[in-house]
Amino acid sequence: MNRAMESDTLVIGGGVVGMSVAYGLARAGERVQLLDEGDDAYRAARGNFGLVWVQGKGLGQPDYTRWTLQAAAAWPEFAAELTQRTGVDLELAQPGGMTMCLDDAELSERGALLERLRDQLDAEYPFAVLGSAEVRRLIPETGPAVAGAVMSPLDGHVSPLRLLRSLVQAFHSLGGQLCAGTRIEAVEHQGGQFVVRAAGRSFAAGKIVLAAGLGHRVLAPLVGLRAPVEPSRGQILVTERVRPFLRYPTLYVRQTGEGVLQIGDSKEDVGLDDGTTLVQLSKIAARAARCFPLLDGVNIVRTWGALRVMSPDGFPIYQASSECPGAFVVTCHSGITLAPQHAGPLAGWIRGGLEPAPIRNFKAARFDVQKN
Repeated sequence: MNRAMESDTLVIGGGVVGMSVAYGLARAGERVQLLDEGDDAYRAARGNFGLVWVQGKGLGQPDYTRWTLQAAAAWPEFAAELTQRTGVDLELAQPGGMTMCLDDAELSERGALLERLRDQLDAEYPFAVLGSAEVRRLIPETGPAVAGAVMSPLDGHVSPLRLLRSLVQAFHSLGGQLCAGTRIEAVEHQGGQFVVRAAGRSFAAGKIVLAAGLGHRVLAPLVGLRAPVEPSRGQILVTERVRPFLRYPTLYVRQTGEGVLQIGDSKEDVGLDDGTTLVQLSKIAARAARCFPLLDGVNIVRTWGALRVMSPDGFPIYQASSECPGAFVVTCHSGITLAPQHAGPLAGWIRGGLEPAPIRNFKAARFDVQKN
């Protein structure tokens, strides 16, 4: 076994969540090594839709709404910083986003959901319920099947591929070391130091951050933590390039900077199957075409499935280990939206700063059920 490569912090997992944390730590001056399993891992980032999204998030958990609002507000500065460091245009746009509704009942239900969110937050939470005529004024290509939409001016989107590329480049520019193809074989905690063994090598650091998605189920117990996450499959279709028409991203259809349409609308409990099915893809395509009939004649050029990382209640898990001080678990299903928070306040907490107030309730203990 080779001598351990030492750093201040080891980050396990090279998706958007892990890279955001690693970048934030390196930006603060830490020596960071990031260990990534490789492209054969069940990556949530593989199917990311790229939304920077506020509306609808946090019902029953206002702290999550606050955390998301802070992230959306931080995105312009975060994107500008990464572009300045790397020259990569992240294609961030926050013109507002829409949830398209195909009947009056759906529109009413969506509006009522956001009203409840605003009431529980007891703070500014802007949104508007738009009728069909208002939607068509903003997006003339909207089809007659659309009854209306709920719009939030805080929503937007970004290129997930460009974001990940810029995070990796910025991390490297700050001296961060990315070690790919390192499947974790063992984690030991001795004398205040963590030693990770992977692919015949050893890596040592005073802190370890687990950002390994579904891998948390195995890795978290090794450092005295719990992360009861489960997979939820989503399927995505990508079209050929289409003339620009969709300025406002919608919850299930968005147009990228290259002109292609990303279409996705599924949440499936199928275990670790990240494949696609013709039945589900057909349903996704049919709804998109009802919203925007011009898609009827557009070619689909790619499809894929990917696994979201979901906790039992859908909210993040951010926790420090009491059994192994210096170990942290970070998991969520909104890695794009929350990237500025993970690189900023969360990384500051991992470095020994104050825990951000909105995340104090996001511990795994909330899933414990008291038995009589």
